Amino acid sequence: MRKINFNAGPATLPLPVLEQAQRELLDFQGTGLSILEHSHRGPDYDRVHEEALSLFSELMGLPKSHSAIMVQGGASLQFAMLPMNFLPPGRSADYAVTGHWARLAYEEARRVGAARAACDTAGPDGKHTRLPRPDELLLDPKAAYLHITTNNTLFGTQWRALPDPKGVPLVADMCSDILSRPTDAAKFALIYAGAQKNLGPAGLALIAVDRDWLKTARKDLPDILSYAVHLEARSIYHTPPTFAVYLVGLQLKWIKANGGPAGMEKRNQAKAELLYGTLDRLKGFYTVPVEKESRSLMNAVFHTPSPELDDLFCLEGEKEGITGMKGHRAVGGMRVSLYNAVSLVDVRTLTDFIESFAKRRG
Repeated sequence: MRKINFNAGPATLPLPVLEQAQRELLDFQGTGLSILEHSHRGPDYDRVHEEALSLFSELMGLPKSHSAIMVQGGASLQFAMLPMNFLPPGRSADYAVTGHWARLAYEEARRVGAARAACDTAGPDGKHTRLPRPDELLLDPKAAYLHITTNNTLFGTQWRALPDPKGVPLVADMCSDILSRPTDAAKFALIYAGAQKNLGPAGLALIAVDRDWLKTARKDLPDILSYAVHLEARSIYHTPPTFAVYLVGLQLKWIKANGGPAGMEKRNQAKAELLYGTLDRLKGFYTVPVEKESRSLMNAVFHTPSPELDDLFCLEGEKEGITGMKGHRAVGGMRVSLYNAVSLVDVRTLTDFIESFAKRRG
């Protein structure tokens, strides 16, 4: 029996995607080979590869000025690859430090060149419970780019509206909310996302880049770290993670069949409203530390009156077939990830458990 999976990533995948992968694992579309065995230079895999890039471009609504790239690894590689390409000597880049991963991206950029925190929303306890107000985002008009993390998985905050970069190229880490809602990709010079939350399995990052901005990238990098090289090679500069690309393609088809980003947004809003509504109704027992205006539709963080009860909540949830709710060690409590593949039925089962636990332990 499959559990209800609220893990933050690698995260739950749509059951139809897993079932199709299972059916095709030994014999991919009548070729007599598993997709795992096909050459990355062969025509059968090439169709899979091109379809994944095309679907990603379509669902992201990429304008003609932008192109899609797939690169091995996850966002942690992009933390370094981005400034290596676009942070030239003598320039600085701005970073909105709004959470754990936003801070890591900022710190990595500082290893490459000059970077500054345009804001830092950490409280005295080091936790981020809100996004910055417009007047708190202090931008350098000469910055090479402004980097934001659109959804902060550890702390459960999410940018609902984009900040005004005031003419500076805008870059976004969208790892945990990509294709969870429509995106105006034309506003971004570059978007990147690890696949393991909303797009597929771990091991692959998808990137959307403005080709004009790409022309400004450094040319003296190792080929493997150059966005331009990967784009020119159609994301097959070296052997790609072919099975991961195949699964991303299947999940992109699933997103498209379920209404695309607009359909995902409607689905995700319903899940978040049900979960947060239940927690707020039981606020004498549960606490959501995030300001309402900054609450994430992807990662809901909350806790009970004590760490001991938090642990018991997760333990009893596991016994009910609900897994992946333990909060990150930096935050504690619980974290429920509501990515695209999580169903409203799953969340209803969770909210029933939330209510029963409060009755029994409150």
